[in-house]
Amino acid sequence: MPIPLFQVDAFADGPFRGNPAAVCLMDRDAPDSWLQSLAAENNLSETAYLWPMPGKEYRLRWFTPATEVDLCGHATLASAHVLWQEGLLGPFEEATFHTRSGALIASRKSGWIHLDFPDERALPIASEEVHPELLPALGLPHVKKVARNRFDYLVEADSAAQVRELDPDFRTLKRVTTRGIIVTALSDDPAFDFVSRFFAPAEDIDEDPVTGSAHCALAPWWGERLHKTVLTACQVSKRGGIVKMELESDRVYLGGKAVTIFRGTIAPEAEPPAV
Repeated sequence: MPIPLFQVDAFADGPFRGNPAAVCLMDRDAPDSWLQSLAAENNLSETAYLWPMPGKEYRLRWFTPATEVDLCGHATLASAHVLWQEGLLGPFEEATFHTRSGALIASRKSGWIHLDFPDERALPIASEEVHPELLPALGLPHVKKVARNRFDYLVEADSAAQVRELDPDFRTLKRVTTRGIIVTALSDDPAFDFVSRFFAPAEDIDEDPVTGSAHCALAPWWGERLHKTVLTACQVSKRGGIVKMELESDRVYLGGKAVTIFRGTIAPEAEPPAV
């Protein structure tokens, strides 16, 4: 059987916005080398691979063009969107994914897709613990705080304008050995609580347009400071995207929309070899 492949704009309310992800519906196992090669061929920040499991649940893996990752929000949202769009799940059924970060659940509410993700809060670190090239590479002589979780640095800048105007030195930033760098500030637009951008040159992604997993750190960061459990944010990349969040215990519920841009199949000569 041909292997379906989709490109979906996630955290987007229309085409050519938000963050594009590839979604591949697998009906067989494939070598990791093939999964990585297809992700490199797609050349998107993430390619998601789905394998059906009993009970309409799915195994889910995420690959950047360079490596497999432990958690990805926008490609999970895109995957759930494809399952509902293709009728593989009923319109009111939840999507359950088994991943390297545990079980993740997606549901549909009022036209939005909601993802049940783990709280990945970042903890402030002392200046001597900050990679010495981080702030110079970002071009930030002064910041309010720097924090870190198991994935990323989180840098709180002085203003939303500062976040928008960042022009990082990506060659230098590539030497910062975390998955990525989140830069954030309070929003200057009353429609949003905060703004952010996300850079991951060490993963061969200079800037990610909208990063769901980063909001698993941003939601508790700003929730504590603003004394809120429900927040709305804008990732102010060139494409831009809106993320809704709700904090509950050790979970972060992310909300977004998705749009399919194209669908196709893997050519027979490019299908994975037998495992």
